[in-house]
Order: sequence, then structure tokens, then C-alpha cells
Amino acid sequence: MRILVLHGPNLNLLGRREPEVYGRKTLAGINRELAGVAEELGVELRIIQSNHEGELVDEIQKAGQDCAGILINPAAYTHTSVALRDALAAVALPAVEVHLSNVYAREEFRRESLVAPVVLGRVCGFGADGYLWGLRALVKKIREDGNG
Repeated sequence: MRILVLHGPNLNLLGRREPEVYGRKTLAGINRELAGVAEELGVELRIIQSNHEGELVDEIQKAGQDCAGILINPAAYTHTSVALRDALAAVALPAVEVHLSNVYAREEFRRESLVAPVVLGRVCGFGADGYLWGLRALVKKIREDGNG
């Protein structure tokens, strides 16, 4: 089973970008932890980070051909990207949305997710651990549904 992990804009700056909000863990550190959980679960990850909406859309479309699910942190595109929402709906893969911070405790505009209606669920506010929990939940759901 292959899972696409998508990290959206500015997540390449983790560890030095607003550590009081996003923590001190780097994206490389998060990816290492994800790889460890993936090995434990017996799944393969394709991990992509991009600051470009179109590239994220392209990766979602590719996942429709060779992945069983998507773990996505759309970052700022959560609140603005109909294109990401439509791509997720089009490929119809099980997906989990992840956010490092508690979006509901932040600015009003961060509380609305355009992708939430087309994902299985959301994990937010638990820092990097949210990625790990999101991956576990996604793989469990795929297996329960007999697709992995």
C-alpha cells in the first residue's frame, strides 16, 4: 500500500517559522517520524512538499493512479484552494487533513477548510504527532474498507 503525504506552502520552513505556533520540529524530522510509522504499518510513503498549488494538484491526481490514500497538510491553501478540494474529490481516495496548530484557536479565517468536506477527518492542534496519528487512522480505515 502506498500513501501520498502532501505538505503545503511554507512547511519547508518548519523548525524556524513561528516555533511558538508550529513547534521546533523540522519537516525532515516529521518525515523521518512518518517513515518510521510507515515501516511499522507496512506501507510505503511518497512524500512531497510544495509551495505551488498546481504542483499539489498534480500530485493528488497522480495519487489517483498509484496510491491507496492521501495524508495532506494543505497549510494556507486549506482556506483558499477550491483546486485542491476539487482534486481530492476527483480522485476519490480516502484522505486525512492534518494541521500542526489548533486552527480553531487562531484567526477566524483559519477555521474554515475548503477540503474538510472531501476528507475522512481532520487532526489539528497536536503538532507533529498529528501527522503520525493521521497516518495511522488513514491506514486503519483503508484496511477496514478492504482496500489495502
